[in-house]
Amino acid sequence: MGLQPGQSASFGKTVSESDIYTMAGVIGDFNPLHVNTEEAAKGPFGERIAHALLPAGFISTVLGMFLPGSGTIYLHQSLDFKAPVKIGDTVTATAEVTEVLNPVKGIYRLRTFCRNQRDELVADGEAVIKYLPPEE
Repeated sequence: MGLQPGQSASFGKTVSESDIYTMAGVIGDFNPLHVNTEEAAKGPFGERIAHALLPAGFISTVLGMFLPGSGTIYLHQSLDFKAPVKIGDTVTATAEVTEVLNPVKGIYRLRTFCRNQRDELVADGEAVIKYLPPEE
């Protein structure tokens, strides 16, 4: 039996300055909004913010580690970024199965979203994944 609509899982993490510098180093995005306190203070948010794809990566953690877990193949992700994530924010990513697209091939649609500690939606979208559970 595969995934069923309504199943969900979440993963939460408090974003640190180290997370932002690590992300910048890994992806090569050293935009001052992320890494320069003085320049970011002049920007639209008045302070440094995390890369948008950092909380998006937390969605990948949910899919690859919790729902459905190991063996998940990411086929598609759409996201709308709703609010900035700042150093010290605790972001919780959630994935919820919304549709079984192909039960034979194990293809599912999930709503994916991230909220901060104030319950503000910071990212909202959907994913399509492929998952076939291990033979028992």
